[in-house]
Amino acid sequence: MAEQQITMPVLGMTCANCVATVERNAKKIDGVADAVVNFGTEKVTVTYDPAKTTAQDIVGHIAKAGYQVPVAALELPITGMTCANCVATVERTLNKKVPGILEANVNFATEKATVKYIPGAVTRADMVAAIKRAGYGVVEIEAGDELVDAEKAAREREIKNQARKLWVGVIFTLPLFILSMARDFGLLGMWAHAPWVNYLFFALATPVQFYTGWDYYVGATKSLRNKSANMDVLVALGSSVAYFYSIVVMVGLLGGHVYFETSAAIITLIKIGKLLEVRAKGKTSEAIKALMGLQAKTARVERDGVEMDLPPDQVQVGDIVIVRPGEKVSVDGVVVSGYSTIDESLLTGESLPVDKKVGDTVIGATINKQGLLKIEATRVGRETTLAQIVKLVEEAQGSKAPIQALADRVSAIFVPVVIGIALLIFFVWLVLTGDFTAALVRLVAVLVIACPCALGLATPTAIVVGMGKGATQGILFRSSAALERAHELQAIVLDKTGTITKGQPDLTDLIVNSELPIINGLTNNSQLTVHNSLLQLAASVERGSEHPLGEAIVRAAQEQGLSLSEPTGFEAIAGHGVAAQVNGHKVLLGNLRLMERENIALNGLDEQAQTLQNQAKTAMWVAVDGQAAAVIGIADTIKEGSKEAIAELNRLGLQVVMMTGDNQATAQAIAAEAGIKRVLAEVLPGDKSANVAKLQEEGLVTGMVGDGINDAPALAQADVGMAIGTGADVAMETAAVTLISGDLAGVPKAIRLSRATMRTIKQNLFWAFAYNVILIPVAAGALAVFPNLTVYLRELHPIAAAFAMAFSSVTVVSNSLRLHRARI
Repeated sequence: MAEQQITMPVLGMTCANCVATVERNAKKIDGVADAVVNFGTEKVTVTYDPAKTTAQDIVGHIAKAGYQVPVAALELPITGMTCANCVATVERTLNKKVPGILEANVNFATEKATVKYIPGAVTRADMVAAIKRAGYGVVEIEAGDELVDAEKAAREREIKNQARKLWVGVIFTLPLFILSMARDFGLLGMWAHAPWVNYLFFALATPVQFYTGWDYYVGATKSLRNKSANMDVLVALGSSVAYFYSIVVMVGLLGGHVYFETSAAIITLIKIGKLLEVRAKGKTSEAIKALMGLQAKTARVERDGVEMDLPPDQVQVGDIVIVRPGEKVSVDGVVVSGYSTIDESLLTGESLPVDKKVGDTVIGATINKQGLLKIEATRVGRETTLAQIVKLVEEAQGSKAPIQALADRVSAIFVPVVIGIALLIFFVWLVLTGDFTAALVRLVAVLVIACPCALGLATPTAIVVGMGKGATQGILFRSSAALERAHELQAIVLDKTGTITKGQPDLTDLIVNSELPIINGLTNNSQLTVHNSLLQLAASVERGSEHPLGEAIVRAAQEQGLSLSEPTGFEAIAGHGVAAQVNGHKVLLGNLRLMERENIALNGLDEQAQTLQNQAKTAMWVAVDGQAAAVIGIADTIKEGSKEAIAELNRLGLQVVMMTGDNQATAQAIAAEAGIKRVLAEVLPGDKSANVAKLQEEGLVTGMVGDGINDAPALAQADVGMAIGTGADVAMETAAVTLISGDLAGVPKAIRLSRATMRTIKQNLFWAFAYNVILIPVAAGALAVFPNLTVYLRELHPIAAAFAMAFSSVTVVSNSLRLHRARI
């Protein structure tokens, strides 16, 4: 193979030594003949033998040397693919014949190629030209935003073209088939056996063969030119044998029966099947198309005091966007004015609207239900959450699941093997029976009934539907491998803070010693209850506090609608608590040490304080005018829905493990409340990944659910890492699965979805393999040894074979579409 030359940008070079390092490391690669760095342009030109190394190897070696080659990615909508061999041809063309492409993966279900390439080393035009040379097409677009419409229009044109060809096939095949069968059953009289009738059949069959079936000839020619063989080869070969054999009989060179109706019916039936398959495949991407369609059509923007309606892609970061009740939020942003509830169900899968007030974030494409909101745009265009979700799902759909490897290997050799079997069967039948026509019928039946398409569609169609359904439920899988691996999980580790719990302390208890005279004095001149009076005093002392415990008390008072007083004589006592005068009362708020320091009588509240501590709660003492009046319990409370989600994980048969830095007693108390039996307590942030590894060493396929920066190593260590969508970006970037809603209920949903998808893939693969393994021998005449069987079973007619082949792929795609209705 001739040497190739590639020029790629290199980042991070600062001096001549850097230049030498890049050149030296590139030249170390086996297959690289030369490497020259231009320091001025910061580019390296590498001459290499593509038979020995690849652009990806070169980029990898440069990265190992400490420098970076920027990589970009794009998607190419491919037209003209008919089976798994076409997928392999396009992938091979892009990966092997286009310098500058690092990796190209083709998804047969979505008919898209996902290409990672080096900017400047290759262009989209180069890729398109290579694909066209291989015999396929690429949907041309003017701009990124027109992708969906351009692709949709191209697909619709293709369907109309195929439908037109199909109707021509039906118009000519139907009378041909009826006349032929009627003649064979003696329903037409002797005139039907006149020689001119065969010419009539020829006239009816020819438009079908070379108009309706022309695509198969074109596809077969291109496939063979690329030194591969696909479904088109089988259809073209099978129908042509029947058609041209019939011509030979028609002109009198051979005696016997003509099979014009067979060649026409083969092409027409398979065309019906392919058209149904194309339409069914289009439905597999309905979920992602629905997500794309969620984008608001216009945005009302306020600039310089003037309101104007703009397309969402013209909104700029910092713009104030006005959203009225019932309208869609056009961009991601922060509420700067107003209060409302937002319906986020189409993105998160959560049915209940979410309250939004000033300072809260909102997501584009969600629906404003009540009040008018003013939002400051923070993410626009391709940076919005919706755009990122669509991008992530499309990238994940374009990846290949490990389970697909077997189908790919079989598909690569399928057609040549089938042709070999067909020829072998032809000669065996010819030798055993001496009947050339019977042997030829067997050959055609074997060629036509074999179906590599079902094998190629079995995995990707299920993956596309499964991931699309997940996206509508707020579950984003980063790859097909993650979707596959999740169904094997045996243990799931839940980080406590922010995952099981809210991640912030809340007031849970307020225990009052109501027998104290001072308590009655608090309520004499107030409409408040005893509890609220003490809560008001405590919150007033902590007013303005930035301590999490103090904030929890103030927040609880505000939720009760209590007005807070301005404290005087405020004193912070380090390690103990705070003291202040509130409404004429001296109030102490702090731990037990503060009570002991101030010689405050505990008034029998010490037992209640101990009970709170046993429940993993922090006990805060409140003393009023020298008397212990109440004990406040504060804890990081369990999120709403966490208990139900954990119970569901237990029902799914998973071992649920809670991991926390809390002490063993505190951790056990929280775990017991949440319904978790196994606890990993006193785990330092840096040891989380090691604890996940220990579970894996026990032989457990382990998932990890977390939300914080310190969870990222553990998420990466786990077999499947799941990040809560409300957490840190680094956690979501590391995890294989992102749960947008921030709700733990997404974890069992993700596992059920994975199990349902894998179950569908296995059903599809079983059908695809069983179909070919059983019906190819039947078409070859394996049942001929059973004389008691009906002739239709012993001698499978090529038309019946074509019917079976036409609907085998449709069956696989339809089975995948059932995932839309799966309950997760």
